[in-house]
Amino acid sequence: MEQISKGGRVTLAPAIADRVFHAEFSAQGLALDVATIDLSTFALDANGKLVGEPYMTFFNQPATPCGGVLVGNGLAGGHRFTFNLARLPAAVERVVITASIDGPGVMSQLQSGYLRLLAGDNEFVRFAFTGADFASERALMVGEIYRRNGEWRFMASGQGFDGGLDVLVRHFGGAVDETPAPAPAPAAVKAGVDLEKRLQQQAPQLVSLVKSASVSLQKVGLQSHRARVCLVLDISGSMGMLYKRGLVQQFAERILALGCKFDDDGEIDVFLFGRNVHHVDPMGIGNFAGFVQNTINRHPLEGDTRYGAALEAVRRFYFPDGAGGERSKPQRAELPVYVMFVTDGGTSDQGLAERQVRWSSHEAIFWQFMGIGKGRKSKSRKLSSFADSDFPFLESLDELPGRLVDNANYFSVASPDEYTDAELYDLLMAEYPDWLKAARGAGLIA
Repeated sequence: MEQISKGGRVTLAPAIADRVFHAEFSAQGLALDVATIDLSTFALDANGKLVGEPYMTFFNQPATPCGGVLVGNGLAGGHRFTFNLARLPAAVERVVITASIDGPGVMSQLQSGYLRLLAGDNEFVRFAFTGADFASERALMVGEIYRRNGEWRFMASGQGFDGGLDVLVRHFGGAVDETPAPAPAPAAVKAGVDLEKRLQQQAPQLVSLVKSASVSLQKVGLQSHRARVCLVLDISGSMGMLYKRGLVQQFAERILALGCKFDDDGEIDVFLFGRNVHHVDPMGIGNFAGFVQNTINRHPLEGDTRYGAALEAVRRFYFPDGAGGERSKPQRAELPVYVMFVTDGGTSDQGLAERQVRWSSHEAIFWQFMGIGKGRKSKSRKLSSFADSDFPFLESLDELPGRLVDNANYFSVASPDEYTDAELYDLLMAEYPDWLKAARGAGLIA
């Protein structure tokens, strides 16, 4: 492990830079009962300016659209970032890690602190500092990861700013809303308004779907809920006609509308699975038209169907610390993940699929399974005995024993367009609110 001081630099070995690694921040001494330290990252271009507002990560926007930077809690009360530098767009030259005080206090009140880089559980770089290094600063550029001559490097910055987070945002070319807002979360409200404007301008076809999703969310008290949304699509050969008829595209648009209510970036993550698993570009309001067909053109239908491999890939993406493996203790996250999993057949890796659902019950991830087939499970679980189900294995995942919390739901349809928009969104919210309560009670959601 290498210790560096302010201004120190180290080159990240390819074995680290080309894989997932972490940066963890910790500080002691500030009166944390009346103030908190917020952690953020800014992905910057060659001019030192923010590549785009989605590339600032903070408590209310904990991931970049590409998945290259994720914000989450670390060990021993610290704060942790997860980096996958290979996912960052080519325009990103630097990622700056910052800390700012929310509440009374200045950085000079800190007794000590550090930023350390870890590969797995192994610390390989540490930048330590004390309050004596600062005066009246309330925000701090702690360190940065940057490209130089084809390599990724890390520098211990330690540069302070007298203002708070808003000063950092301005410094990196971002916009700060100066209008006072009565709502407790003005940033989220402003983002919601901005998204509505983008929908009207870029995707008016989705507006009615978003409104329908809103009604269903209001019924269950989730009108202000925030979550990440993921769509997992079966690309086995038997799905061919559903893709050809545009039914999968239509269904994906309905899930995108739900994603627009849950996450103000206007995108959902997308995975495909057959014999292999493919993590493709997100589907968003800027590219939704023809998205499914364009994606299938790049990833043609495959033989075999492997739920387990797909479930593992999704877990690896959202919870890279666990690498898709076994968990026996709760993993706390800033935001939950709602996964819509669509298939028309059985799986060849049942054992792995069961283990993935069971292990993921210790993570803030909810699996909504939908089977497409002749038999259909009733919208009301109380009226259904699953006797007519074409998907006994999906049924078994819904009722799987040995989980920390019930983290899955299942229904089947004869066709993806069987239900009206209102009926579908009601169905998608049948068990998710109960899971949220259980997940919070189990310490899975911050």
